Amino acid sequence: MIAQAGLFLLEALTGFLSLALLLRFYMQAFRVSFNNPAGSFVVEVTNWLVRPLRKALPGLLGLDLASLVPAYLLQCLFLFVVVWLGSGAETWSLSTLLPLLGWRAVLATLRLSIYLLIGALLLQAVLSWVSPYSPLSQPVSQLTGPFLRPIQRLLPPIASVDLSPLIAIVLAQLVLMFL
Repeated sequence: MIAQAGLFLLEALTGFLSLALLLRFYMQAFRVSFNNPAGSFVVEVTNWLVRPLRKALPGLLGLDLASLVPAYLLQCLFLFVVVWLGSGAETWSLSTLLPLLGWRAVLATLRLSIYLLIGALLLQAVLSWVSPYSPLSQPVSQLTGPFLRPIQRLLPPIASVDLSPLIAIVLAQLVLMFL
């Protein structure tokens, strides 16, 4: 029971920090301004980890590896702990365990990225109805825009109702089924 509680706390902590790191990565990749409440929060939560790593992990093609790699490594760590507590890591050979954990961590990181996209799409939809001029509207719109624009080109608004976020969420959930 204590192991389950510890695993739950580790999952919550690694999940939160991984989401914050991925959000920072995507905000930089999509050139979203950090001069808003969400951006300031993300920077404050992740700066202690990202700043020192920037010296060792330079950017690649404009992508911030110092934000992406730690999110991936947190997923590796969590999966290792799950295997270690579940079946005992000593039952696996290291040559089998490391590639398996590496691949599963890639899938877990991709899953978190898609959950982040779904959350941003839902937040954008709610903000557009409730408070379209909220300080969060602009950064959320910049995050979701690259995913919504191709859909909006294929399916224009119907009677002033934009269905592209709904279609994007359905497509994201479809991708989750394969991950």
